[in-house]
Amino acid sequence: MPEKIDYDAKIPNNVSLADDRRLQRALEGWQPKFMHWWGEMGPTLETQGVYLRTAISVGREGWAHFDHVNVPDYRWGIFLAERDPDRRISFGEHKGEPVWQQVPGEYRADLQRLIVIQGDTEPASVEQQKLLGLTAPSLYDLRNLFQVNVEEGRHLWAMVYLLHAYFGREGRDEAEGLLLRNSGSPDAPRILGAFNEETADWLAFYMFTYFTDRDGKYQLGTLKESSFDPLSRTCEFMLKEEAHHMFVGTTGVDRVVMRSAELIREHDTRDIGPHGGIPLELIQRYINFHYTVSLDLFGSETSTNAANYYTAGLKGRWQETRRKDDHKLTGDARTLDKPAGDGTWTSEELQAILLLNLDLRGEYTADCETGVKRWNKILTEAGIDFTFRLPHPGFNRDVGINSGHHVTPDGTIVDETTWLAGKNKWLPTTEDLAFVRSLMHPVYERGKIASWVAPPRQGINGKPFDYEYVYLT
Repeated sequence: MPEKIDYDAKIPNNVSLADDRRLQRALEGWQPKFMHWWGEMGPTLETQGVYLRTAISVGREGWAHFDHVNVPDYRWGIFLAERDPDRRISFGEHKGEPVWQQVPGEYRADLQRLIVIQGDTEPASVEQQKLLGLTAPSLYDLRNLFQVNVEEGRHLWAMVYLLHAYFGREGRDEAEGLLLRNSGSPDAPRILGAFNEETADWLAFYMFTYFTDRDGKYQLGTLKESSFDPLSRTCEFMLKEEAHHMFVGTTGVDRVVMRSAELIREHDTRDIGPHGGIPLELIQRYINFHYTVSLDLFGSETSTNAANYYTAGLKGRWQETRRKDDHKLTGDARTLDKPAGDGTWTSEELQAILLLNLDLRGEYTADCETGVKRWNKILTEAGIDFTFRLPHPGFNRDVGINSGHHVTPDGTIVDETTWLAGKNKWLPTTEDLAFVRSLMHPVYERGKIASWVAPPRQGINGKPFDYEYVYLT
């Protein structure tokens, strides 16, 4: 039977929190600090109720309840996927042994670090999206923004639970730190660079939820394989919620492209800025930026840390159990393409276990391509001769073997002068950002939508587009 969530508790949970008074007191002590952070760093726009889904079960069927909720009253809590009592370690040197229900002493520091890094990303996106409600293109979009925000807040709770429950005083200190760092702060920024970038407009929000949340999907997927079972079960349930966030991104960009295509056909020109639309070339520059910033989140292509995590059983590969190899990778090799000093590309054969970040990035890139195909299909069906593309993985990189090199979107290595001359064609310019922001006027009337984006094909949970998804003051 699916494990039901205890909604009578002060902190909703399915981890029997009431039976662990010490942990309960610790988390109840953290809860006011979380609410203070939410008040300071959460959504700016005040509402009287948002049509939100709230998890009521972790089972496969009927796991969520939809209703209007006053956002600060959302029931954040601690939900782990159901436990498989027969689960065994599927990779690394402990392969075949029962998974761990407690943290092994020798892996304590590494596991804590992995949880802190994952936890640091969750509140960051809420902070990045703090002001977006003020310029929502429709009530439907505003509702989706708040859904993403409250669930990222709950994902923070998920990581904080692990830190409090399994890492003692150090874990509690780290949980405090997750609320003290802030996105873009000059003194205490978030750990990963992409989570210190601005999400200042809704096109950026759709790109973030498509590209950056998709990175989150793959990172959570590797932690879901972890031999530390509470981490695995936590991430498994987070992935269920994360799917909606990527849906917001996928369909959001769909709708921008669709509206731009309509305006191009209506006015018989690709210069649709004067007609209130977002030009396709500008959308491509947003793709270039958000995709490459998200690639940096996978870390360096070669990583002994990732290899050690894998060997120890802390973090697996995407869909580890479906891989057709020995799940230890000690004798496997793989080729790495990298820039050479003479401006050409060269390749090097390395142990596969040293290229796990590259392996994960490859899975991510293949997934991102599906979105690009969707957007190109919209243009093809509209009879418009334009093709979106993902840039070369060496383009615009600050992390890994390509950082410090100037690589164009098609993969050509160029000198600095050529790079600077082309940069404004490849990445959003100050003028691009100002133009997109000039379109960001709130539309809060039921059934109405901003001029630069098409309405969705269907509403949320069977409701129509003109449903009153958000009660405003």
